Amino acid sequence: MTTDTIAEHQPFQAEVAQLLHLMVHSVYSETDIFLRELISNASDALDKLRYEAIAAPGLIADGASPNITIIPDKQAGTLSVIDNGIGMDRQELIDNLGTIARSGTRSFLSRLTEAKDGAGLIGQFGVGFYAAFMVADRIAVTSRRAGSDEVWIWSSSGGSGFDIARAGEEDSRRIAPGTEIVLHLKADAKKFLESYEIERIVGAYSDNIQFPIWLKPEEGEPRQINSASALWQRPKSELSAEDYKQAYRSIAGAFDDPAMTLHYRAEGRQSYAVLLFAPSTKPFDLFEPTRKGHVKLYVRRVFIADDAELLPAYLRFIRGVIDSEDLPLNISREMLQNNPQLTQIRKAVTGRVIGELESLSDKEPENFAKIWDAFGVVIKEGIWEDYERREKLLALSRFTTTSGEKRSLKQYVESFKPNQTEIYYLAGDSLERLKSNPKLESAAARGIEVLLLTDPVDAFWTAAPLDFGGKPLKSLSQGDVDFGLVPLLDANKAEDEKSGPDQAATIAAIKDVLGERVSDVRASARLTTSASCLVAGGNARDRQLERLLAQQSRGAVTKPILEINMRHPLVAAIAGHKEAAADLSFLLLEQAQILDGELPEDPAAFAARLNQLVLRGLAGNG
Repeated sequence: MTTDTIAEHQPFQAEVAQLLHLMVHSVYSETDIFLRELISNASDALDKLRYEAIAAPGLIADGASPNITIIPDKQAGTLSVIDNGIGMDRQELIDNLGTIARSGTRSFLSRLTEAKDGAGLIGQFGVGFYAAFMVADRIAVTSRRAGSDEVWIWSSSGGSGFDIARAGEEDSRRIAPGTEIVLHLKADAKKFLESYEIERIVGAYSDNIQFPIWLKPEEGEPRQINSASALWQRPKSELSAEDYKQAYRSIAGAFDDPAMTLHYRAEGRQSYAVLLFAPSTKPFDLFEPTRKGHVKLYVRRVFIADDAELLPAYLRFIRGVIDSEDLPLNISREMLQNNPQLTQIRKAVTGRVIGELESLSDKEPENFAKIWDAFGVVIKEGIWEDYERREKLLALSRFTTTSGEKRSLKQYVESFKPNQTEIYYLAGDSLERLKSNPKLESAAARGIEVLLLTDPVDAFWTAAPLDFGGKPLKSLSQGDVDFGLVPLLDANKAEDEKSGPDQAATIAAIKDVLGERVSDVRASARLTTSASCLVAGGNARDRQLERLLAQQSRGAVTKPILEINMRHPLVAAIAGHKEAAADLSFLLLEQAQILDGELPEDPAAFAARLNQLVLRGLAGNG
């Protein structure tokens, strides 16, 4: 029927329209990436067909070998990229090319607008098809889904929408299962019709695609222009650093260089090849709620899944391939979660990755520093989640401390002061606020190093009972702290610590005023110059974790303990000025809250109280 081929116009999803505007008006210099992205998509389509054909062999009954074909046509000014993969039906064309079904899209677009390395972001985010609009005025996608007789044509000029129509009789006869993408190139993009330019791009970005890529030039015979080998199956002795770099960029869709490469073959009870990379820059989707991994599972070179959870979530930044010789080809995605062979592979590979990170931290500290700067906050999730490897992850971790940056716990323990038995830390919102926190005072007076933890995840992993080399980790915001056996740096100050007002009477007076606002009031061993601070009890949650949970309304908030410095003049004044004792007691609590980054319970009352105390002081001086 003639009505079958009438095109239906549909608008783009708003985010796609914005993205296309950026592409059409792109100023990025690396427009080469459009071909890499189209080839990568074609490779994925071939992988998907091989996977579906395991259960339905008839999908490739014609016996055609999987391949990708590139056809430049200088006369027509078009460049075609054709694959005989899984293909797309009408709805898949609309879903895959008309929408971006991914969270974080708006943030991505914002970053793409501002970024100088737009090409890198495009590869990381996986919207590579739209990169073709950097070089094309119009794109036509003709596709037949494997197993279907219907052929559909999607076309767009990169404006507000796209057209979709059933193909006519000629196209229906011509198009085999798979997808044909025809780019009508812009005037300034005609260089991509030159054979040498196409071969250069394929050699740089797509040589390790494991399917043959054929070039059919207008002059000369068709020829294969990539090696089409599964690089992870080749011996390390045959590969160069450049080979690995290009393989990483092809597998990960990235533009940075890998900071770590792990390539080996496991033999024995199970046989599998592993090629994994740690990026040197942070991928865009690192903090997506799904915490999805990016290691692809193959079985005897047949792609099975890219979400098989081959590594724990805290190693989700690792990119690469694991190719098993033993798993069944017809393993379903549901079976992947509980397959005992895969569980063994996961455990072994995880251990190997952590071992490689340990080796890198010793032998190539600069490359390890790149990984830690980009992914340290993610690796620390494992300290909470992975009890079996907790000690190793603690050893890998690097911290900013009161003594310097990127300090390891091994370095910390080596710098222990005489009689020091614990590793001390303080968690908070910012480094600047932590450095000025009064809870550091007594430790600083003794030269004791303190870990300064500012990542939100720090409040959670430190909630576990932890030790490193038999030395327990201890929060300066929780429980009792006793530095009494560690000598002061200035021994002359030791005598001053014994003086002060009547402790019991002062504490009783403050408790009477504050009532249930605090769970207790006690003399502090943490403070040397400040008047007060707030801490959690030994069995309560650390103060920073309490604040984070309170922000999310998760769990009841426990009352803090107010610790006071018995040598501070403000505390001494409570015993000597009964008429001001109430205001001074509230001031001790409220200034402690402010120093912890919290607001006083009643800011207006705090301001009025402070004004009264200042006026009293001025009157007394007058």
